[in-house]
Amino acid sequence: MPSNMHIAASFYASRRGRVTARLLAQRMAAFWPEKPFGHTLGLGYALPFLPLWDGAETPCISARLDTHVTRDAPPWHGRDCIANGTHLPFDDLKFDRIVLIHALEVSEDKGSLLRQVWKILKDDGRLLLVVPNRAGLWAHADNSPFGQGTPFSRRQISRWLGDACFRAERHEDALYIPPAGPCPAAPARMIEWTGRNLFPRLGGVCMIEAVKDIYAGIPARPLSLVPAGLMGRAAGVFSRLPTSRAPPGDAQNT
Repeated sequence: MPSNMHIAASFYASRRGRVTARLLAQRMAAFWPEKPFGHTLGLGYALPFLPLWDGAETPCISARLDTHVTRDAPPWHGRDCIANGTHLPFDDLKFDRIVLIHALEVSEDKGSLLRQVWKILKDDGRLLLVVPNRAGLWAHADNSPFGQGTPFSRRQISRWLGDACFRAERHEDALYIPPAGPCPAAPARMIEWTGRNLFPRLGGVCMIEAVKDIYAGIPARPLSLVPAGLMGRAAGVFSRLPTSRAPPGDAQNT
Protein backbone atom coordinates (compact mmCIF):
# COMPACT_ATOMS: atom_id res chain seq x y z
CA MET A 1 0.00 0.00 0.00
CA PRO A 2 1.39 3.47 -0.86
CA SER A 3 2.62 5.50 2.09
CA ASN A 4 0.60 8.61 1.15
CA MET A 5 -2.86 7.12 1.73
CA HIS A 6 -3.33 9.53 4.64
CA ILE A 7 -3.63 12.32 2.04
CA ALA A 8 -7.22 12.70 0.96
CA ALA A 9 -6.48 13.09 -2.76
CA SER A 10 -4.33 9.94 -2.85
CA PHE A 11 -6.82 7.93 -0.81
CA TYR A 12 -9.83 8.76 -2.99
CA ALA A 13 -7.81 7.92 -6.11
CA SER A 14 -7.35 4.33 -4.82
CA ARG A 15 -9.86 1.50 -5.13
CA ARG A 16 -10.71 1.58 -1.43
CA GLY A 17 -11.13 5.32 -1.62
CA ARG A 18 -13.55 5.06 -4.54
CA VAL A 19 -15.63 2.47 -2.71
CA THR A 20 -15.57 4.64 0.42
CA ALA A 21 -16.67 7.71 -1.52
CA ARG A 22 -19.55 5.77 -3.08
CA LEU A 23 -20.76 4.49 0.30
CA LEU A 24 -20.53 7.90 1.97
CA ALA A 25 -22.21 9.61 -0.99
CA GLN A 26 -25.19 7.28 -0.62
CA ARG A 27 -25.59 8.26 3.03
CA MET A 28 -25.14 11.97 2.24
CA ALA A 29 -27.82 11.73 -0.42
CA ALA A 30 -30.15 10.30 2.23
CA PHE A 31 -29.62 13.44 4.31
CA TRP A 32 -30.16 15.83 1.38
CA PRO A 33 -31.99 13.86 -1.32
CA GLU A 34 -32.63 16.79 -3.66
CA LYS A 35 -30.37 19.51 -4.95
CA PRO A 36 -30.64 22.55 -2.67
CA PHE A 37 -31.65 25.91 -4.05
CA GLY A 38 -28.84 28.32 -3.35
CA HIS A 39 -25.14 28.06 -2.58
CA THR A 40 -23.42 24.92 -1.30
CA LEU A 41 -19.90 24.85 0.17
CA GLY A 42 -17.71 21.80 0.62
CA LEU A 43 -15.18 22.57 3.34
CA GLY A 44 -12.18 20.42 4.24
CA TYR A 45 -11.97 17.94 1.36
CA ALA A 46 -15.40 17.42 -0.21
CA LEU A 47 -14.50 17.11 -3.91
CA PRO A 48 -15.71 13.47 -4.25
CA PHE A 49 -19.15 14.41 -2.88
CA LEU A 50 -19.99 17.81 -4.36
CA PRO A 51 -21.27 16.32 -7.68
CA LEU A 52 -24.29 15.15 -5.65
CA TRP A 53 -25.57 18.73 -5.56
CA ASP A 54 -23.55 20.55 -8.22
CA GLY A 55 -25.53 21.99 -11.10
CA ALA A 56 -25.60 24.80 -13.61
CA GLU A 57 -28.05 26.85 -11.57
CA THR A 58 -26.66 25.86 -8.17
CA PRO A 59 -22.88 25.50 -8.53
CA CYS A 60 -20.99 24.14 -5.55
CA ILE A 61 -17.83 25.69 -4.15
CA SER A 62 -14.93 23.70 -2.72
CA ALA A 63 -12.68 25.12 -0.02
CA ARG A 64 -9.87 22.77 0.97
CA LEU A 65 -8.30 23.48 4.32
CA ASP A 66 -4.59 24.26 4.31
CA THR A 67 -3.49 21.04 6.07
CA HIS A 68 -1.22 18.18 5.06
CA VAL A 69 -4.30 15.95 4.63
CA THR A 70 -6.41 18.22 2.43
CA ARG A 71 -4.03 20.60 0.66
CA ASP A 72 -3.39 18.55 -2.51
CA ALA A 73 -6.20 17.84 -4.98
CA PRO A 74 -6.70 16.85 -8.63
CA PRO A 75 -8.12 19.42 -11.07
CA TRP A 76 -11.85 20.05 -10.63
CA HIS A 77 -14.25 21.67 -13.08
CA GLY A 78 -15.90 23.81 -10.40
CA ARG A 79 -14.75 26.57 -8.09
CA ASP A 80 -12.01 25.42 -5.76
CA CYS A 81 -9.63 27.16 -3.38
CA ILE A 82 -7.41 26.58 -0.35
CA ALA A 83 -8.60 28.32 2.80
CA ASN A 84 -7.46 29.01 6.33
CA GLY A 85 -9.96 27.58 8.78
CA THR A 86 -9.76 30.57 11.11
CA HIS A 87 -10.41 33.14 8.34
CA LEU A 88 -12.68 31.75 5.63
CA PRO A 89 -12.72 33.98 2.50
CA PHE A 90 -16.50 34.21 2.20
CA ASP A 91 -19.17 36.77 3.06
CA ASP A 92 -21.34 36.32 6.12
CA LEU A 93 -24.65 34.44 5.59
CA LYS A 94 -23.62 33.34 2.09
CA PHE A 95 -24.29 29.57 2.01
CA ASP A 96 -27.51 27.58 2.26
CA ARG A 97 -25.71 24.25 2.77
CA ILE A 98 -22.22 23.42 4.05
CA VAL A 99 -20.59 19.98 3.94
CA LEU A 100 -17.74 19.70 6.46
CA ILE A 101 -15.59 16.60 5.92
CA HIS A 102 -11.88 15.96 6.60
CA ALA A 103 -11.87 19.29 8.40
CA LEU A 104 -12.71 19.37 12.09
CA GLU A 105 -10.51 16.44 13.12
CA VAL A 106 -7.38 17.92 11.50
CA SER A 107 -8.03 21.53 12.49
CA GLU A 108 -5.72 23.00 15.13
CA ASP A 109 -8.43 25.46 16.26
CA LYS A 110 -11.71 23.59 16.12
CA GLY A 111 -13.73 26.24 17.92
CA SER A 112 -12.66 28.99 15.51
CA LEU A 113 -13.42 26.78 12.51
CA LEU A 114 -16.96 26.09 13.70
CA ARG A 115 -17.54 29.76 14.48
CA GLN A 116 -16.39 30.66 10.96
CA VAL A 117 -18.83 28.11 9.55
CA TRP A 118 -21.60 29.62 11.71
CA LYS A 119 -20.89 33.08 10.28
CA ILE A 120 -21.02 32.13 6.60
CA LEU A 121 -24.06 29.83 6.93
CA LYS A 122 -27.47 31.42 6.49
CA ASP A 123 -29.78 31.50 9.49
CA ASP A 124 -32.03 28.86 7.92
CA GLY A 125 -29.10 26.92 6.42
CA ARG A 126 -27.99 23.40 7.24
CA LEU A 127 -24.63 21.86 8.08
CA LEU A 128 -23.64 18.26 7.29
CA LEU A 129 -20.64 17.27 9.38
CA VAL A 130 -18.63 14.06 8.85
CA VAL A 131 -15.99 13.16 11.46
CA PRO A 132 -14.11 9.96 12.41
CA ASN A 133 -15.96 7.91 15.02
CA ARG A 134 -13.86 7.23 18.12
CA ALA A 135 -15.57 3.85 18.56
CA GLY A 136 -14.99 2.74 14.95
CA LEU A 137 -12.07 1.01 13.26
CA TRP A 138 -11.17 3.75 10.79
CA ALA A 139 -10.10 6.25 13.45
CA HIS A 140 -7.39 3.82 14.61
CA ALA A 141 -5.91 3.03 11.18
CA ASP A 142 -3.46 5.52 9.70
CA ASN A 143 -3.85 4.34 6.09
CA SER A 144 -6.65 6.82 5.30
CA PRO A 145 -7.50 10.47 6.02
CA PHE A 146 -10.06 9.25 8.58
CA GLY A 147 -7.18 8.05 10.77
CA GLN A 148 -5.61 11.51 11.02
CA GLY A 149 -6.26 14.07 13.71
CA THR A 150 -8.77 13.76 16.55
CA PRO A 151 -11.72 11.31 16.41
CA PHE A 152 -14.97 12.11 18.20
CA SER A 153 -17.76 10.38 20.05
CA ARG A 154 -21.35 11.48 19.52
CA ARG A 155 -21.36 13.28 22.85
CA GLN A 156 -18.12 15.09 22.09
CA ILE A 157 -19.21 16.34 18.67
CA SER A 158 -22.57 17.46 20.06
CA ARG A 159 -20.70 19.44 22.73
CA TRP A 160 -18.46 21.07 20.12
CA LEU A 161 -21.48 22.01 18.03
CA GLY A 162 -23.34 23.37 21.03
CA ASP A 163 -20.39 25.55 22.03
CA ALA A 164 -20.42 27.02 18.52
CA CYS A 165 -24.18 27.76 18.68
CA PHE A 166 -25.23 24.83 16.48
CA ARG A 167 -27.94 22.31 17.31
CA ALA A 168 -27.58 18.71 16.09
CA GLU A 169 -30.82 17.40 14.59
CA ARG A 170 -29.82 14.02 13.13
CA HIS A 171 -27.06 11.51 13.85
CA GLU A 172 -26.02 8.50 11.78
CA ASP A 173 -22.94 6.32 11.53
CA ALA A 174 -21.51 5.05 8.26
CA LEU A 175 -18.48 3.23 6.83
CA TYR A 176 -18.70 -0.22 8.40
CA ILE A 177 -16.32 -1.88 5.95
CA PRO A 178 -12.87 -2.55 7.44
CA PRO A 179 -10.10 -0.05 6.67
CA ALA A 180 -7.79 -2.82 5.42
CA GLY A 181 -8.02 -6.04 3.45
CA PRO A 182 -10.05 -6.85 0.31
CA CYS A 183 -12.53 -4.22 -0.76
CA PRO A 184 -15.02 -5.53 -3.36
CA ALA A 185 -17.95 -3.21 -4.03
CA ALA A 186 -20.83 -5.69 -3.76
CA PRO A 187 -19.99 -7.15 -0.32
CA ALA A 188 -19.27 -3.61 0.89
CA ARG A 189 -22.90 -2.61 0.37
CA MET A 190 -24.04 -5.69 2.28
CA ILE A 191 -21.61 -4.93 5.12
CA GLU A 192 -22.92 -1.35 5.32
CA TRP A 193 -26.51 -2.54 5.54
CA THR A 194 -25.64 -5.10 8.23
CA GLY A 195 -23.64 -2.59 10.25
CA ARG A 196 -26.37 0.05 10.23
CA ASN A 197 -28.93 -2.44 11.48
CA LEU A 198 -26.88 -4.45 13.98
CA PHE A 199 -24.17 -2.04 15.14
CA PRO A 200 -25.59 1.44 14.52
CA ARG A 201 -22.96 3.25 16.65
CA LEU A 202 -19.82 1.44 15.50
CA GLY A 203 -19.40 2.92 12.04
CA GLY A 204 -16.14 4.42 10.90
CA VAL A 205 -17.56 7.95 10.76
CA CYS A 206 -20.27 9.96 12.46
CA MET A 207 -22.56 11.99 10.21
CA ILE A 208 -24.42 14.85 11.87
CA GLU A 209 -26.89 17.28 10.37
CA ALA A 210 -27.03 20.52 12.35
CA VAL A 211 -28.72 23.92 12.19
CA LYS A 212 -27.83 27.27 13.70
CA ASP A 213 -29.12 27.74 17.23
CA ILE A 214 -29.66 31.48 17.01
CA TYR A 215 -31.17 31.63 20.51
CA ALA A 216 -28.25 29.90 22.22
CA GLY A 217 -26.87 33.16 23.60
CA ILE A 218 -30.17 34.41 25.06
CA PRO A 219 -30.68 33.75 28.80
CA ALA A 220 -33.47 31.34 29.66
CA ARG A 221 -35.07 33.87 32.08
CA PRO A 222 -34.67 37.65 32.02
CA LEU A 223 -32.50 39.34 34.60
CA SER A 224 -34.30 41.50 37.16
CA LEU A 225 -32.75 44.95 37.33
CA VAL A 226 -33.07 46.80 40.65
CA PRO A 227 -32.24 50.52 40.91
CA ALA A 228 -29.12 51.22 42.94
CA GLY A 229 -31.06 53.28 45.51
CA LEU A 230 -33.33 50.36 46.38
CA MET A 231 -30.57 47.86 47.04
CA GLY A 232 -30.60 46.88 50.71
CA ARG A 233 -28.01 45.23 52.88
CA ALA A 234 -28.26 41.47 52.92
CA ALA A 235 -29.66 40.19 56.20
CA GLY A 236 -27.50 37.74 58.08
CA VAL A 237 -30.28 35.32 59.02
CA PHE A 238 -27.98 32.51 60.06
CA SER A 239 -25.17 34.71 61.32
CA ARG A 240 -23.30 33.41 64.36
CA LEU A 241 -21.83 36.81 65.25
CA PRO A 242 -22.85 38.12 68.71
CA THR A 243 -25.36 41.00 68.74
CA SER A 244 -25.12 43.97 71.14
CA ARG A 245 -27.97 44.31 73.67
CA ALA A 246 -28.64 46.93 76.34
CA PRO A 247 -27.85 45.83 79.94
CA PRO A 248 -30.99 44.87 81.99
CA GLY A 249 -30.24 47.50 84.63
CA ASP A 250 -30.36 50.33 82.13
CA ALA A 251 -33.79 49.24 80.97
CA GLN A 252 -35.19 49.42 84.54
CA ASN A 253 -33.80 52.92 85.18
CA THR A 254 -35.57 54.45 82.21
